[in-house]
Amino acid sequence: MRVLDCVLACMLLLFLAPLLLAVGLAIKLQDGGPILFAHRRIGRDGRTFPCLKFRSMVVDADRRLETLLANDADARAEWALDHKLRRDPRITWLGAFLRKSSLDEFPQLFNVLRGEMSLVGPRPIVQAEAKRYGRRFDAYCQVRPGITGLWQIGGRNDVSYRRRVAYDVLFVRMRSPQLYLTILVRTVPAVLMRSGSY
Repeated sequence: MRVLDCVLACMLLLFLAPLLLAVGLAIKLQDGGPILFAHRRIGRDGRTFPCLKFRSMVVDADRRLETLLANDADARAEWALDHKLRRDPRITWLGAFLRKSSLDEFPQLFNVLRGEMSLVGPRPIVQAEAKRYGRRFDAYCQVRPGITGLWQIGGRNDVSYRRRVAYDVLFVRMRSPQLYLTILVRTVPAVLMRSGSY
């Protein structure tokens, strides 16, 4: 699948280049901050890597999150559930659109070319999430994390974390060229319908 990953990633980058440049310019014009955001994620064999995204949050997002979680019990409980906030005050107006449309994920095509990710696989997790996988963490580490996967076509943020882990394990056990292509094809309508994206 590595060859197919590289070929498709190159084709997508060439085709999407004007759009990616326009998004980058819009982010820069919005507040003058950096265009890309690199977050440490866990990859194959448990190695960490900088997972690239178009920046969708304010520049001081970490400080704002820390303040919010310290002062809002409901936000703390929601964050503890799956490291997500439905009404995240850190997200910019442009960032909300990028996330809804999944455009924020496209810089990960460079992660694919660098061999850190695949087009299809489990979503890359942060270190704090590893313990939630328990004994299933070994299965997660067997493959490269993906830009899309069973979680994305199965409902994304509307799916419980437990079910997300189950999707990841299922993908590792059943992975095949046919499943890879099926997930890629089903990702298109999932993105267009914005299923579970926020």
